[in-house]
Amino acid sequence: MSAPPEWIAVEHRVLGLDRRTFRPALVALVVALLLAYGWPALDAALPWHNETKPGDVLDLGDGATAVPPVGWQLESGTLAGAGSVSPTSVDVRLATGGATISLRGAPFTGSADAFLDQVLRSEGAQGVDGSRGTLTTAAGLVGVVQGATGPSGDQVVAAFKMAPGNGDTAPALLVTVRTAPGQFEHYQDSVGELLHGITPGAGR
Repeated sequence: MSAPPEWIAVEHRVLGLDRRTFRPALVALVVALLLAYGWPALDAALPWHNETKPGDVLDLGDGATAVPPVGWQLESGTLAGAGSVSPTSVDVRLATGGATISLRGAPFTGSADAFLDQVLRSEGAQGVDGSRGTLTTAAGLVGVVQGATGPSGDQVVAAFKMAPGNGDTAPALLVTVRTAPGQFEHYQDSVGELLHGITPGAGR
């Protein structure tokens, strides 16, 4: 009588399992763990070597620009002349020591004030509860800025309407600054220069 199709020979069994499937399963497990944990850990461990230099200018799309602080690491973003950037999908990240600056573009139909209100209602900017003020860049672009200080760190957010219009694609820009607790004063000159150096796009 022949063995049933699902029968496993004794020499291939371990605890009732087919040991011939162990190696493929182990390989699959190692690959899954590497994708889930290995690459992100390796990426976090490797230092960035993309320091901003004097004369560097960030491309914010449609002619809008910002000047990054010299010596910070440009972890994401495009320098002027290095490619094409959409003002509604800008994604810039700068980092140094215990501070980060991010600049993100988004479509928004209202004012800079309303844009910041919307951001503060979202989960990405909770805890910003300081007084709100107005900021005018050297190019005459008017934005709003608000911040907070707490045990988890210092945070400042600034919002700008980069081009007028009521269409769905009218770009707005959010600048978020985060530092270690009590460290914002150490970086405030660099942050202030970046904010005041933001220029609007060709649509202004």
